[in-house]
Amino acid sequence: MSQAFSEYEIWWVTGAQLLYGGDAVVAVDGHSKEMVDGLNASGNIPVKIVYKGTANSSKEVEAVMKAANNDNKCIGIITWMHTFSPAKMWIHGLQQLQKPLLHFHTQYNEEIPWNTMDMDFMNLNQSAHGDREFGHICARLRIRRKVVVGYWKDATAQKHIAVWARVAAAWADAQDMLIIRFGDQMNNVAVTDGDKVSAEQVLGYHVDYCPVSELMEHFKAVKDADVDALFATYMKEYDHVAELENKNSEAGQKVWNAAKAELAIRSILKAKGAKGFTTNFDDLGTDNINDPKFVGFDQIPGLASQRLMAEGYGFGAEGDWKSAALYRTVWFMTQGLPMGASFLEDYTLNFNGRESAILQSHMLEVCPLIAAEKKPKLEVHFLGIGIRKSQTARLVFTSKKGDGVTATVVDMGNRFRLIVNDVKCIEPKPLPKLPVASALWIPQPNFEVGAGAWILAGGTHHSCFSYDVTPEYWEDYAEIAGIEMVHINKDTTIENFKIQLRNNEVYYMLNKALM
Repeated sequence: MSQAFSEYEIWWVTGAQLLYGGDAVVAVDGHSKEMVDGLNASGNIPVKIVYKGTANSSKEVEAVMKAANNDNKCIGIITWMHTFSPAKMWIHGLQQLQKPLLHFHTQYNEEIPWNTMDMDFMNLNQSAHGDREFGHICARLRIRRKVVVGYWKDATAQKHIAVWARVAAAWADAQDMLIIRFGDQMNNVAVTDGDKVSAEQVLGYHVDYCPVSELMEHFKAVKDADVDALFATYMKEYDHVAELENKNSEAGQKVWNAAKAELAIRSILKAKGAKGFTTNFDDLGTDNINDPKFVGFDQIPGLASQRLMAEGYGFGAEGDWKSAALYRTVWFMTQGLPMGASFLEDYTLNFNGRESAILQSHMLEVCPLIAAEKKPKLEVHFLGIGIRKSQTARLVFTSKKGDGVTATVVDMGNRFRLIVNDVKCIEPKPLPKLPVASALWIPQPNFEVGAGAWILAGGTHHSCFSYDVTPEYWEDYAEIAGIEMVHINKDTTIENFKIQLRNNEVYYMLNKALM
């Protein structure tokens, strides 16, 4: 099990009944314990699975479901029907369950013992129809769940469980997620805004405005000695020119200021218990930088945002609170995986036939977890945007090459839509006059279809990218959240994608009318 998820556990409940006698239940219990121990020992599932016994009656099912709801460590339930478990006894419990559910269709025995199989064996190996009975009642009750089919010792089945476990952990993390916004949405942008009340109701996280003046109180409280220490850390962790090492030089002072900004943001996030934040380059503190009483950032705190993202804080630029929350979720569920994630923005297009691609970047705020370089470069350059036009520190790098998945959530008015696109990161050419972190990718199945489908779906210009996430993660997330998901991949055509969007619109309109 991963240390990253050590505070969580998943409960395993085996469905059975007393029809076959006490000895059968004892055998079922023994098989279940062995299977749970085997899954935990496999090394493939990052969250500890805890066996909670057999459920043999409606009262037992209801009791374990209620207990799961009330246990903060429990992030979800795995059910398995070892024997024929009459589904009517699951109704009340399933109706009350508020945690994610995974139905594992497996069997204790791997192969049929053809020469020795008798009725006693059959009574203890009835998952073939027990799981169908359970599946029916879940479908009848419209219970959202993931179904994993496969032998419990098989690594493929275990890895499907592992994906769901990571997503369930991230879902649990989101249920007390606070995102604070320094400044509001910028320049009347619609796609990055949305209904914060609905977001809390559906997705769990809470979004609060935080006056920049309150952030400035933390900024003023930062001690110079702490800034000096963080400045020294920068010099150790990143490549840089010698000039930056002198904090009294013009460029060195900008790095020092960036360190102070990071400490101020870190302080207020910790004080509020926030898991993410947004910034706004039109709201950085006192407007007049030449005022002797000036208290504020000398430019957008890009370096701070880059480093805080790498630690797992959600981030969204220009007030984009949905991206801040989604990045936190991406980072959380991919803890311990090797390739990294980042907030990114569609920057500019490169038309090059079959290799046509989109340059992904932002003014400054791209997470170094996706960097191809072992040590990104710490650089200081002019940034002429927002209320401060000045030299600004940032990390400069290019992303790793490889396949990944990017995603965004948009508010469609009557529902949230999760838009997912498979992408292929390729090697960009040098950008000597654009000193920012960047990625260059080809949206799948190609630029024309991938970008066109994203636009048809109403996707944002911001997205949350990961090399480690697969579409399965987002399928599980959308299932748990009960939101719409559209996936743009190698098989997408514009014709079929339009049909999917229209069908989805009808489905959600009817679903709302029937509620």
